[in-house]
Amino acid sequence: MTYFLYDGSFEGLLTSIFEVYEYKLDKVSICKISTYEKGFFNKEIEVITQQEKSTRLQKGIIKMGSALDFSQIYRAFLSELNGVEDLILNYTQYLFTEKRSVAKDYANKYVLEISQIVKKIGREKHRMDAFVRFRLTKDNIYFATVAPDFNVLPLNEAHFRKRYADQKWCIYDLKRNYGIFYDLHKTEIISLDLPTNILSSSEEFFKPEELHFQQLWKNYFKSATISSRINKKLHQQHVPIRYWKYLSEKYLQV
Repeated sequence: MTYFLYDGSFEGLLTSIFEVYEYKLDKVSICKISTYEKGFFNKEIEVITQQEKSTRLQKGIIKMGSALDFSQIYRAFLSELNGVEDLILNYTQYLFTEKRSVAKDYANKYVLEISQIVKKIGREKHRMDAFVRFRLTKDNIYFATVAPDFNVLPLNEAHFRKRYADQKWCIYDLKRNYGIFYDLHKTEIISLDLPTNILSSSEEFFKPEELHFQQLWKNYFKSATISSRINKKLHQQHVPIRYWKYLSEKYLQV
């Protein structure tokens, strides 16, 4: 078995798949270099990410298959699931063998598994659209923290850029330590050294009126809840507990 070790980026994965074809290898596994466990009999190839190869493969997938095929591959990659790289490799090989779009060919086990992963990604993306709560910082930037199960923040960008086009905002993924910042003109990926108490409603970071508004919202949420009609099971299905610490109306309840 030959192991292709890449840097963890999507471009690095595409470069790896390109080189599988370039070297004409059969028994191959693609792994992040950061998580790879060296084996005594393993043959390893460290892949250097190359934009040219990445772009060529992307164009090849879309030309031979479709934009939907490429979207399925990208969204599956965002899952960060163990072994997803090999699944994407198998999907890509199947596509190039068939010389057509295979995105809806659910009889193929690789296509089916990719589609199942993509459905999970879609659900997580929509939850982030719904559950992100911004707080106004002293720098007049609307700031929100999240920690989704999957790396869906790149999929949320368009939604928030359209919805809050007239405000500066930042959505920060605490789990992966990066965020998307919008400055009224463009978005960019940023990485911050955030304090451990960023989730607390501290006047050190946020405007006093923002904290007052949060308290009003919590009080309203509490008073509007009719205890006799509470259905905790149904509520948790719609708003899973793992999201509560990022919702201003839940801060006092977590």
